[in-house]
Amino acid sequence: MKYQKRQKAIILLADGTIFYGKAVGNKQGTAFGEVCFNTGMTGYQEIFTDPSYFGQIMVTTNAHIGNYGTNAEEVESNSVKIAGLVVKNFSYEFSREAADSSLEEFLDKNNLLAISDVDTRALVSYIRDNGAMNAVISTEVDNIEGLKQQLAQVPNMEGLELASKVSTKEPYYFGNENATYKIAALDIGIKTNILRNLAKRDAYIKVFPYNSKFEDLEAFNPDGYFLSNGPGDPEPLVEAQEVAKEIIKRNLPLFGICLGHQVIALANGVSTYKMHNGHRGINHPVKNMVTGKGEITSQNHGFAINREETEAHSDIEITHVHLNDDTVAGIKMKSKNVFSVQYHPEASPGPHDSSYLFDQFIENIKNK
Repeated sequence: MKYQKRQKAIILLADGTIFYGKAVGNKQGTAFGEVCFNTGMTGYQEIFTDPSYFGQIMVTTNAHIGNYGTNAEEVESNSVKIAGLVVKNFSYEFSREAADSSLEEFLDKNNLLAISDVDTRALVSYIRDNGAMNAVISTEVDNIEGLKQQLAQVPNMEGLELASKVSTKEPYYFGNENATYKIAALDIGIKTNILRNLAKRDAYIKVFPYNSKFEDLEAFNPDGYFLSNGPGDPEPLVEAQEVAKEIIKRNLPLFGICLGHQVIALANGVSTYKMHNGHRGINHPVKNMVTGKGEITSQNHGFAINREETEAHSDIEITHVHLNDDTVAGIKMKSKNVFSVQYHPEASPGPHDSSYLFDQFIENIKNK
């Protein structure tokens, strides 16, 4: 346990609201991003490495973070993707046999600024009421005016293209090259566990950079196509939308998750919008409108597709609905081999309610 005197720290919101805390460990500095919260009780390491969170300051609603340490295998990408971390109680000690390091060591290795001892209940309540907004966390507690000026220059998430910041620079392969099925995946922020789920279903995947053309993916001669999750606003992703349009036009098997779901909607002329807070947690209730069954899902998105436009579209059927706010959680095209969901079926945060979606994708490939 660490008893040294710790550095004071603050989180300053774009509207001028300040919450006070202390720096985790000896790290000092300043970090900017959009502040948001995740309600998950576990899975902090997966959250921190999820590319969909790029550019965001994460507030964890669970009161204790770090108590089960970290494991090198439990990551969704090759580095921490959040911009900063805000917690109530940070655990420097950990007690889990499978852990190979502490969360403090993990954050230091990834050069991430984190602050603790923040009244996260008050902070989350404030964000919930006032919406996700830009913020700064800093140990420069005597430079409030300077931080405000810097914060004012940070671009808003709406209209911000971030896929290029997290996508692979070069194509790469995942899985067994002798697998039955070949899938071309467009990486606009892909999570490793998505690739694991596809490979587990006898698929060999080639992952392509965010700005790849349809012809690049087609040259792999895939049996199906996949559009990944990712960060930022889907609207600026014009190249990804063009890829989706070409796949749809040719009636090829296509599956999209989260940002990929939004890109498929945009490719069909359905608009997207920035949500007041978004959905970030591992217990979001979704209803499958086709089967009538409920699913407990893992979600992480700040944008959604327009429900009225989706309902009015002659070739799109709403397959899943979020039960908390009736937002669209899944769609399929009536005349094409295309479907997508606004949540993470690969996450399996205890329940495996949504893993059937990967099976459905493989069935669509078989029956194309």
